[in-house]
Amino acid sequence: MKRAVQQRTLETRARLTSVAHELVAQKGFEALRIEEVVLGAGVAKGTFFAHFKDKDELMDLLIGERISALLEQMAARPAPRDVDHLVRRLLPVVDLMASERYVFDVILRRSGAAALEEIGPIALTFGRLEEIVGQWLEQGAFRKDVPNDILVEGVEAFLVQTLALNFCALHRDKRMKDRLLPYLRAWLSPPGG
Repeated sequence: MKRAVQQRTLETRARLTSVAHELVAQKGFEALRIEEVVLGAGVAKGTFFAHFKDKDELMDLLIGERISALLEQMAARPAPRDVDHLVRRLLPVVDLMASERYVFDVILRRSGAAALEEIGPIALTFGRLEEIVGQWLEQGAFRKDVPNDILVEGVEAFLVQTLALNFCALHRDKRMKDRLLPYLRAWLSPPGG
């Protein structure tokens, strides 16, 4: 009997996330409403809250899955050879993170930087991004006079700065690539290179 209940619970959660994915594809992340998710999944609102604490927890899962898929595509390709190539490789993730102000806000809150007690899907993707970028920096024509982990943290900091400026009314005049590239050229180019 317990196995049947557990299976039903998994199926319900899968239905909720499937409906949420469909609604996000139609309307975007911010426009998603819990009421529409439960209606589409054919469950009561209380059932949603049995699976997710709130909308942010669902968004953590949905956004984390998308970032994770992009990271796996990035990891499957050869390491970028220089900063320009590295920025082009990062752009799909950057574009997702900048797709909506709401997405960026959720990422900031759920990245681990906000000292949440639980490490969720988005926070895990930052760990994976660090691994991928770290491997790239070891293999490519990047500066070697600074420890790799510090270089990786700098890439992440400039990425967040780029995203934040994208949503600032005073700084919306540049494309993400055009803003990120000078930061990373200055940070990652070998001395004298």
